[in-house]
Amino acid sequence: MLLAKVVGTVVSTQKEPSMDGLRFMLLQPVDLEGGPGGTHVVAVDAVGAGVGETVLYATGSSARQTVVTDKRPCDAVIMAIVDQWEVGGEVKYRKGEAD
Repeated sequence: MLLAKVVGTVVSTQKEPSMDGLRFMLLQPVDLEGGPGGTHVVAVDAVGAGVGETVLYATGSSARQTVVTDKRPCDAVIMAIVDQWEVGGEVKYRKGEAD
């Protein structure tokens, strides 16, 4: 699993029929300090995440292991909304606090 911030949404009216009903979000991976940590990713939202939230996501074959994405051709899925993380006993992120 990887950490990212939801920075936007992606809308597609023309898509593979098996992808109908799925919500696509634009993610910015983050490093352990919460700063940008890689290139943007489009992921299926399996948990109802919103723009501005920090999430855990999975890629590759693991992305097809949720109830929402089972047997669907997706390569990334949001599978959790992060409440907090800490490194070495120091809280690096807490949901609801200023980013």
